[in-house]
Amino acid sequence: MRIYTRSGDKGQTSLIYGQRVPKNDIRVEAYGTCDEANSMIGLGLSHLNRENWPGKEAFLQIFQKIQTILFHVGAELATPQGKEVMWKLKKEHIEELEKQIDEWDQSLEPLKNFILPSGHQASATFHLARTVVRRAERIAVALEDELNNPLVVSYLNRLSDFLFVAARYVNRQLGGSETLLDPDV
Repeated sequence: MRIYTRSGDKGQTSLIYGQRVPKNDIRVEAYGTCDEANSMIGLGLSHLNRENWPGKEAFLQIFQKIQTILFHVGAELATPQGKEVMWKLKKEHIEELEKQIDEWDQSLEPLKNFILPSGHQASATFHLARTVVRRAERIAVALEDELNNPLVVSYLNRLSDFLFVAARYVNRQLGGSETLLDPDV
């Protein structure tokens, strides 16, 4: 399989099922932003290569599933309205995020202030991924009437919460510090 096809050289790309759209189409922006978030998550995980803590392997497996689901969310966003989605996001995927958020959150100090993205490199990168997911969510909201699956917006919303808690969890596991927002600055 060749990497380049030259079919996009004039600013067009194909959605799933072959419909051609401009590369600045909102659908392309939506699934491209999911791809960007997925890459950020991968960068965050790469910062954990030399780190060890009890439960690290389970943490990595959770993220591998999250990255796969996020890839599929991008595919849902790339599927034109009214066409069958090859892989369907389910409510259970959102519930899995919520369960994991609750589990990790129980081991963390309750927040009394806003925190600034900081600490371990992986944690800061997960905060960055969270902001990219929020952007993907905002773009998906603009597509809401055209989405084949209304759970896409809910999943992206919950994923950003998940990444926030994951960033805090990594800081706790690896001794990274959380910088509290100073309201007097």
